Amino acid sequence: MAYDFSLLHSFTINDTYIVMDINSGIVHSLSKEAWDFFKAWEKADGDAREAVTELAEVYDSEELKGIHQEMEVLKQEGMLFSYDEALDKYELPEETVVKALCLHVAHDCNLRCTYCFAGTGNFGSERGLMSLETGKQALEFLFKACGPRKHIEIDYFGGEPLLNFEVVQELVHYGKARAATLGKELKQTLTTNAILLDREKIDFLINEDVYMILSIDGRPNVHNRMRPFSGNKESYPLVHKAIKDYVNQQEGDTYFVRGTYTHHNLDFSEDVKYLIDQGFTQLSLEPVVAAPNEDYALKEEDLQLLGEQYEKLAEMLFEYHCRSKNVTYFHYNITLDKGPCLPKRLTGCGAGHEYLAVSPKGDLYPCHQFMGQEEFKIGNLTQGISNLTIGKGFRKAHVLNKEKCRDCWARFLCSGGCHANAHNFNGNIFEPYRIGCEIQKKRLECAIYLQVKKWEYNSLENIK
Repeated sequence: MAYDFSLLHSFTINDTYIVMDINSGIVHSLSKEAWDFFKAWEKADGDAREAVTELAEVYDSEELKGIHQEMEVLKQEGMLFSYDEALDKYELPEETVVKALCLHVAHDCNLRCTYCFAGTGNFGSERGLMSLETGKQALEFLFKACGPRKHIEIDYFGGEPLLNFEVVQELVHYGKARAATLGKELKQTLTTNAILLDREKIDFLINEDVYMILSIDGRPNVHNRMRPFSGNKESYPLVHKAIKDYVNQQEGDTYFVRGTYTHHNLDFSEDVKYLIDQGFTQLSLEPVVAAPNEDYALKEEDLQLLGEQYEKLAEMLFEYHCRSKNVTYFHYNITLDKGPCLPKRLTGCGAGHEYLAVSPKGDLYPCHQFMGQEEFKIGNLTQGISNLTIGKGFRKAHVLNKEKCRDCWARFLCSGGCHANAHNFNGNIFEPYRIGCEIQKKRLECAIYLQVKKWEYNSLENIK
């Protein structure tokens, strides 16, 4: 009987032994004995007798045979070594609907963040704000382009969108009213550096159910180093106070605190801990993406330390769970009993066909990170999508069409990574950004580990 161990991914973190069936996504937590058998079985290329013989001096042979029989049952039930031939021939639908828009209401910013991919807010062009007319046109574009889909999203983005707060207010009201008329459910999100987030704006955003992405990098010195005002003036005191005011007033976890870590704070788990200690319980800390010559760019030699940090973070979050402290870390927020549909697993964010970005003048791009790059302009709000070739190219850039993704164990969890990062580093959206891949794979292992630990802990608590 043939066994293709490339259909499985096995790893261990802190004496927890995990085997994941890649195609089904089913995760198995093994005892040390079962783990040692599995690794010997894998080494023997599926020869169970050879595996049992190798371990005979360590474990009882009959127990090892029992473990083998259990794994054979799992294989027969499609929970180990699962394979679907239809997947190799799978083709995404030719036509898709637009589900979300990133609305660039401001191409200007009041901070001068060192690592800003948007050129401190102007995306390499002139600074400016979106008009109310253009914003309404964008909303109408989404309502039409989403077809029969009921759930759609708008993210008010920049630059700093609160520089154009009056227009944001009008668009939030307009979007809600039009969505209700059309029988749609519109989720509205705003991404802000929080500098202008005063009491009036907090009240409005909470009352109008606008979900918030709030930017802060962690400890004061870390934040001030990368996110200063012009003249290198510190921004942390204003940012921290505004975010604290918002979090204390909101109910129901209507936010994510989002930061970026760089080569200068490779101990980023300390920044996560710091933010949690400030009372922020919905968190995401992203690795910086930067040209290799930048002093803050992540390097290949950083990967081992970053892996240790992600493991440390998983342990920290598990301790919070055991103390009944509810903390959500975005990249560890995965589920082991169900997941997204196959198209979502293959394509990820849907940039270029399901998700588009709109400039202040109404031009359309595949996502916010391609904003202003004329070769990626796919149309405008007046004429609609005119360059169909770009959208088709992004739709084809899924994991089954990416050579380096096709055999990667994480392909159905990471969905091929960020197209913009692939383009920026390799000039090709079909070739993933290597450092990003390595970080993502480690994050996913830690996320799976954390969910296994939580499940085991909850099961023991339920028995008590």
